[in-house]
Amino acid sequence: MEKHSKTLLRFSALFAVLGAFIGSHMAGAGSLAFKTVHAHILVVGWLTLFAWAVYYKIFTPAKTIVATLHVWSAIIGAIGLTAGMWLYYLRPFNLADGFVTILFIVGGSILLLSFVFFGVLTFMKTEDEA
Repeated sequence: MEKHSKTLLRFSALFAVLGAFIGSHMAGAGSLAFKTVHAHILVVGWLTLFAWAVYYKIFTPAKTIVATLHVWSAIIGAIGLTAGMWLYYLRPFNLADGFVTILFIVGGSILLLSFVFFGVLTFMKTEDEA
């Protein structure tokens, strides 16, 4: 599970840099246009992925398929939710509303699924208990 911890930690770091950059941009521009996206990038992307990286560093789930599903659904969901949110609220390109809404909803749904996988993991035996 060291691999899962490191993967989540690296993506967490990428979200932290992006979130800090957006916050810095908002401060410099004197605009709060990115506030919702900024908050979700930092809470979902940085904080949640970091917390899960710590979980995998401390605990080693016995069933790796659920752990693998959890890690990748968390990463894909966090990217999908925050990218969809950015496109939905700021409309930087002239994309169809349906596409943007679907990206937003699918990303959020995948992220929600990762929380379910994490909940399942917390009730499973770890390798130490097996």
